[in-house]
Amino acid sequence: MHAVILAGGKGVRLRPYTTALPKPLVPIGDQHAILEIVLRQLSAAGFTSCTIAIGHLGHIIRAYVGSGSRWHLRIGYSTEESPLGTMGPLLTMMDRLPEHFLVMNGDVLTDLDFADVLRGHQESQAPLTIATYPREVHIDFGVLTTEERRVVAFTEKPSVDYRVSMGVYGVSRETLTSYTPGLPLGFDELVLDLLKAGNPPHAYEFDGYWLDIGRPDDYDRANAEFTTHRSLLLKGA
Repeated sequence: MHAVILAGGKGVRLRPYTTALPKPLVPIGDQHAILEIVLRQLSAAGFTSCTIAIGHLGHIIRAYVGSGSRWHLRIGYSTEESPLGTMGPLLTMMDRLPEHFLVMNGDVLTDLDFADVLRGHQESQAPLTIATYPREVHIDFGVLTTEERRVVAFTEKPSVDYRVSMGVYGVSRETLTSYTPGLPLGFDELVLDLLKAGNPPHAYEFDGYWLDIGRPDDYDRANAEFTTHRSLLLKGA
């Protein structure tokens, strides 16, 4: 099994932590970088190879990870000369990718079964699989539904349930063949194109532990919780 880790972003929202370090290498706990945890998880799940898409401070990631042998992985690199979006980096490495592969952000802290996501993707025969996570938003106001300036419904301080993308995907190479390498391709653009074509993505629903470490508050929470969740995140790794 093969995985692509997206690690080329500047991590602007996580400054000042990312002033000198790429976001995937900021430390979690006393011993581990986020990227190290991800690589250990992939190896434990049965992945044998990985491509890391690097850009901002990519030389530091390359120096830290190396060949991947310490995690029993064969690791290669793809360098972004300019930002290509979430899916754009994949277009530049198509000749190195198997028919089906996992794609994930390099700053995700989760106990998601990555191998099961890829298996589910292959079994679904969908063009794209999106790992999803439940969220709930509490509205602190009474919500009015109006039609032609008339109030037709009222709900007092409702809660809205929805699912969000976890930044982990199962992808088929064929899904990307119509796009031009070297041009940006966002996750949103790909999903909208698939929906427009009547070829919807598959949803892999997950409700375990997940943190997208995109802001200082998220990073602080990850560090505060890591000791408690270490055995969950690094089981078998």
